[in-house]
Order: sequence, then structure tokens, then C-alpha cells
Amino acid sequence: MSRLTESSSWRALAKHYHEVKDVHMRELFDNDPNRFSHYSLELNDILYDYSKNRITETTIGHLLQLAYDVDLPAWIEKLFKGEPINNTEHRAVLHTALREQGNKPIIVNGENILPEIKAERERVKQLAEKIRTRQWRGVTNQAITDVVNIGIGGSHLGPMMVTEALWSHSLHDLNIHFVSNIDENHINDTLENLSPETTLFIIASKTFTTQDTMVNAETARQWYINKLGNDESIERHFTAVTSNVKLAKEFGVAAENIFKMWDWVGGRYSLWSAIGLAIVIAIGSEQFDELLEGAYEADQHFRHTPLEKNIPVIMALLGIWYNNFFGAQSMAILPYDQHLHRFPAYLQQADMESNGKYINRQGQEVDYTTGPVIFGEIGIAGQHAFFQLLHQGTKLVPADILAPVYNFRCIARHHRALMSNVFAQTEALMRGKTRQEAYAELKSEGLDEKQIKQLLPYKVFPGNRPTSSLLFDTLDPKTLGSIIALYEHKIFVQGVIWNINSFDQWGVELGKQLATSILGELNDAEPVCLHDSSTNGLINHYKRRRARENL
Repeated sequence: MSRLTESSSWRALAKHYHEVKDVHMRELFDNDPNRFSHYSLELNDILYDYSKNRITETTIGHLLQLAYDVDLPAWIEKLFKGEPINNTEHRAVLHTALREQGNKPIIVNGENILPEIKAERERVKQLAEKIRTRQWRGVTNQAITDVVNIGIGGSHLGPMMVTEALWSHSLHDLNIHFVSNIDENHINDTLENLSPETTLFIIASKTFTTQDTMVNAETARQWYINKLGNDESIERHFTAVTSNVKLAKEFGVAAENIFKMWDWVGGRYSLWSAIGLAIVIAIGSEQFDELLEGAYEADQHFRHTPLEKNIPVIMALLGIWYNNFFGAQSMAILPYDQHLHRFPAYLQQADMESNGKYINRQGQEVDYTTGPVIFGEIGIAGQHAFFQLLHQGTKLVPADILAPVYNFRCIARHHRALMSNVFAQTEALMRGKTRQEAYAELKSEGLDEKQIKQLLPYKVFPGNRPTSSLLFDTLDPKTLGSIIALYEHKIFVQGVIWNINSFDQWGVELGKQLATSILGELNDAEPVCLHDSSTNGLINHYKRRRARENL
């Protein structure tokens, strides 16, 4: 047994689970008319309602005690003070410093990092504003009309998600494209209708050696040369965000167009840095500042609010409750805002790359489950896809539902229909439909007893399916910044409780290492025999088929 599972708070939760696991949320609401006010929290325009969860006051008390037992308040301070909590890489974790609004020094390796952060941010803003105002001119003195961000993982998902989310706040005659897939279709399809004279590329790679990114970058560079006949003007059309200035210069990027990445910011937490260059180009400097301000306010809420009123702490504790005691293996993220359509994919990386680990901070294998499988889709689309499983499936899938009170261009008929589904789904998942209610409904439809008997089992919904709702006024930059930061902190809290390092990602290395080795084996027609029979068979089939097509 581990220190965590042997703790008195963990044992208390295990005992409590057996006492309440069969209690229905209908009963909880019937017993407490004020349940909503007891189990909802607010941060500015964001309302977090967690009343439709399988919890009681006792549950929350035990969960909070668990947080205190692992010394969560001290860990929060370690995060913000820049202590090297990324223990396997001996690094601080300071994405919060990127949105710091004050001037209090933040010290890393004996130096105050705030001046450098602000200076780099100003460089990003200056370049972005030149592009937005058409001052930046390409090789033929034409303004930039298209920006292509080439990256992978956090250098792709964060900027893409935010740019899509804030489309209503963006310049619509300036097109932002994102390329991540090493499959040539992605880069080819993107470049097909672009002109090199009016296109600017952002190569986003911390090392400037990431295979997926650099293969795409080289293809973009060659496309540019093929179209214009030389590479002398590449510096007018390529920028880079990297810590490897030398390789970026060798690629052809001018020194003044290379922006810095720091080792104390992980890729999946980096959209607040120069990795967000595409965001600044899309929405402008002032609105990017609002994004940072929203995240900062969530940071302050997380750092200074008591745990029992702390939104990301409660979000995290609910996840622990379902993951470790109910055995829920997944969690659904369901935005009811079209512009948040990439938010589930963004959170998928943020959560699963952070907490998808089985080794604790002491290098030992854990004896409890850690990060859940994160999936999701726009809520309305999901209702006609996987909600069947949420309502009547055999798996418990907790869900977060996000929705705006109004949209940037709000059409009442559309928005009321949208929100009616939000409220209906949370109620339906909580209440379900009893056998008696289903019988009465079928009876009222005029069915006879035989027909009712046949249909009745299919019309019963067990309910008791947990949801938490995040309602916000509208999806503006400040609110989006707060929402993202709340989820970042939720992930951190769960990592602290599970005693794992949420800020490394060794699990992505093995496949990359093997891919590098196998890449050399694909350069000739000789059959391979160095792998297992399946891998050998797949590679040799691929090589035979390619040879047959003279490829």
C-alpha cells in the first residue's frame, strides 16, 4: 500500500463511498432545496455549478481533508514561487509568470525573470501589429494575408484553440492556418491556395529539431523557394519560436524574428508566451493582454482562495472522487459554444500528457488510478453521437458542460434553443426517468399494456450521472483566459494528490526514438527483420507496396 492509500482521509473516503454509492441525486436535491447555492461558486462572470454531483457535505469534507493531508496549500506556493517542482527535469513550472500583472520579482536561478518575459512579449506584439496593420511587407512589397503556424502538441493545440475560440474578436481578412500533422496532406492542403508573396510562417519548436514540425517546416521552405526561385528573401516570410537560435538562423530566420522559449514552461502550458504569436496576430495586443489578465485573475483566485471556495480545487477533488472511488475511467468535456470546438482536444493534451503516469515522484509505481481519458465534442453534436452512452450506458462518465449566457452576435431564437439543451441535458443526466414515470408517459401516448410492456425497459433512464456546469457571460478574451487557467490548476491539484509530476512527458519519447530508428529502414527496399514479427511484417508490406507503385 502507498502512503496515499494508507492515509486516514483516503480510508475515510473509501468507507464513505460505500455509504453513498447507491444514493440518487434526486434524493439529495429533495433533501436540500438550497443545494444549488450550497454547491456553486463564482469567479467574475463565471459560475461553476457542481450541485449535480454525487456528493454530500461529508464527501466534500473528506476530499478537502485529503487535500490538506498532501499539503496542497504549500504545493500551490511552490508553484507560484518558482521552486523546481518538475523534479525529473529539475525545473521550475512558471506558466503563471507569463501572465503576471504585477512587478513583484519572480526568481529563477537567482534572476528575476519578469523583465525578460515582458520584453519578449513586447517584441511579439510589435511584430504582430506590423502584420495586422499591413506594415510588414513580403518580398514583393505585398502585405501579409495568410499566417501559417507550424508546430505540434502545445505549440499547435493551444494557439489553434484560442484563435478559433476568439474568432469573433479577430481580423477576418487575415487568415490564420495551423499545420501539425506530418502527413503531407496537411501541409499540401494548407499551401494549395496560398501565395508565398503574402504568406508568413511561424515555426514553433523548442528544440528546432522536432521531426513532425521540422519536416513540415522544410516542406514550407522548399515550397517558398520553388515558387519564387530563390531563398534570399526567406527572412521576410519565416519567423520562429524556439530556444535553439542557432538552428533557426541556419534555417533562414532573421535573428530579430526569433522569439524565445524557456525551459520552465512546458509546451502544453505555453500559449501565454511567444508560442501565442498567432493568437496576437489574430486578436491584437490589447485583447491578448485581456486573455492574460483573465488567466492572472484565475491564478489569484487559485492562490489565495480557501480550498473549500476554490474552483480548480473543487474541480480536481471531484475528479479524484470519481476516478479513484467510483472507478470512472473517462471524463467528457462538452462545450455548448461553437467557437470552443477545439477546447476538448486542447484539454485532452493538457490533462492526459500531464497526469497520464504510473510512476510517482519517488520513482515508484502507484497503486491507484491516475489521469482519466479526456474526450469531448460540441454539446449539441455530442447529443446526437455519444450522449446515448452517457444516459443509458454501463459506464459512469462525469462531464463538464460549458456555455455562454450570450454570444458575440446573439440571435435569441438560436441561443434560447441552445441553452434549453444545456439545462435539459444536465437535468436529464441527474434525474433520469423512473419506471413509473416511463409507464405514465407511454400510457398517456395511448399505448396498450402489451405495447407498454415491450417498450418500458428501453424508456427507463437511471440518471444519477454527474455533471458540472461552467456558465459565463460571453466568450471574450478575459473569460477564456480564466477558464483555461482554471483547468490548468485543476490538473496541477490532481497531480499533487496523486503524487506524480504533472510537468514532464517521458511517455512521448519511446515512440519518437523508435520512429527515428525505423525512418532509416524505410529508405531502401531491403526487407527488415530487427523487430517483432508484427512490426517486421507491417514495414515489409509497406516497402513492397511502395516498390510496386515505384514510389
